[in-house]
Amino acid sequence: MLEQSDSIIGEDSGPENVRNSVSYCQGQLVEEKAVIVRSNTSRTRFSSPIWRLPTEILSEIFLYCLPEDEHLMYTSRQAPMLLTRICRRWREIAVGLPMLWCSLQLQMRYDDWEKRAFCYDSWLKRSGGRPLSLRIRCRPDRNNLQSLLQPYVQQISSLSLDFLRNAGPFIMEDFLALKELTISQYYLDDSPRAINGSLSKLPVNLRRINMENVWINERQLYCFPDSAWARLTHIEITVDGLYAFARVLRLCPDLSHLKIVGVFHSIQIPESVMHTNLQSLCMCWRVLRHSGEDLGLFKVMTLPNLRVLEASHRGLWPHEDFMEFLTRSKYPLERMVLDSVVSTTARQRAEYATLIPSFDIISGAGRPYNVDEEWKDQYL
Repeated sequence: MLEQSDSIIGEDSGPENVRNSVSYCQGQLVEEKAVIVRSNTSRTRFSSPIWRLPTEILSEIFLYCLPEDEHLMYTSRQAPMLLTRICRRWREIAVGLPMLWCSLQLQMRYDDWEKRAFCYDSWLKRSGGRPLSLRIRCRPDRNNLQSLLQPYVQQISSLSLDFLRNAGPFIMEDFLALKELTISQYYLDDSPRAINGSLSKLPVNLRRINMENVWINERQLYCFPDSAWARLTHIEITVDGLYAFARVLRLCPDLSHLKIVGVFHSIQIPESVMHTNLQSLCMCWRVLRHSGEDLGLFKVMTLPNLRVLEASHRGLWPHEDFMEFLTRSKYPLERMVLDSVVSTTARQRAEYATLIPSFDIISGAGRPYNVDEEWKDQYL
């Protein structure tokens, strides 16, 4: 470089030529320095152990990078989209790993739907035909959404629907792979019409429904055809009144697990309910004022296959009715859990501990109440 600069400058060079020659040399030095820096950076980067990991190991790491949310958001700030922005190799691995793209939350906005639809479609294509778990916020106009999901109806195995104001029914009869459905209701004005329409025709393979965030009454339940509910095995539901409770049992002869929450009132005209397949029952209820403590619930139920019972109710526990229920059902219970707010006597709890293999009282903080110790203190 110095020899080259000397030859350029020469002995007879004027000031202007000298300045030009110096600028030229500085430019060459800067360019050579940049090349050296890039070379060192590249060498250091790819000599790091993480860049030498096999594709299989990186794929496993990528799966652990996913957020713990049940349904992933389309955002560049978190995986899996973030993984596609690190380098070309990481992008190729992430895009080619279908398990990264099997969960998605779809947000409908009218201003940029075409852009969102393109992004959502690209995401769903990367799932490679694997089962999909989707969450959708339902708005009045869903024609574009139905068109977007049409190529993937045979993949959607789990679906969560959030019904917003003025939403219409979400037709999912063609979702033949759908096995789990969750419905949430955010407004009480006209959402029931949309929910009723959505639940009138259920996919043939649907087995689980969670409607804890929907207020269902008996009149709505009678709008549902029996054929749409007959195949359900798991239900979580919030109901208004015990008549709805009996209706659920009659709608679902194959039901094995039921969680029911609601405001109950006494049954005026008892009608017996026999269900031979129910194995697990979780109940949490409040009693309407002036309706009395005796709901008559255990007077009308017979559940010969019930194995697990969990109950939470602030008030007196209908001990006599419950004991008759156990006798009528031939003592099937293997586990019984009562919330500490349920009012029972020490003698009643001791009787349950004797009859039922596993009996616990759970405090409001989830701490088990030691039934054995109390029984010893009272009776030994």
